[in-house]
Amino acid sequence: MNQEVVILIADDDEGHAELIRRNLVRAGIANPLMHFKDGQEVVDFLIRQGSGPQRQPDTAYVLLLDIRMPKLDGIEVLSLIKSNDELKKIPVIMITTTDDPREVERCHLLGCSNYITKPVEYESFVNAIRQLGLFLSVVAVPIISCPN
Repeated sequence: MNQEVVILIADDDEGHAELIRRNLVRAGIANPLMHFKDGQEVVDFLIRQGSGPQRQPDTAYVLLLDIRMPKLDGIEVLSLIKSNDELKKIPVIMITTTDDPREVERCHLLGCSNYITKPVEYESFVNAIRQLGLFLSVVAVPIISCPN
């Protein structure tokens, strides 16, 4: 893959975000990573508003999205992204402690690419992140342009 995919992690739990980051590196994923502490931060980045960092033109992104977050939760963020003509191309992988089948189905209906449950058991979580790393190394991710 010629282009480098930027991995966006939206998770209000710094410990979980760091665990994801460390295990992606262990899985051989050296892609740039950006961490957002709540749903509003990642939405502002993606739709290029506010004073924080903003999405760059002609760049491919993958979003690892927690459901339980302050300001905007993951379902609201997913819904916003998938209803935006430009952003809907971004693969969104839900990574959450919630394994409620109705929530899983709702996320898939809204357009998430995958749904990974954060197991409470450390080894299972590490294994899920390694599998995610393998997924990211083989999947083609579309480049997102910025309208002028």
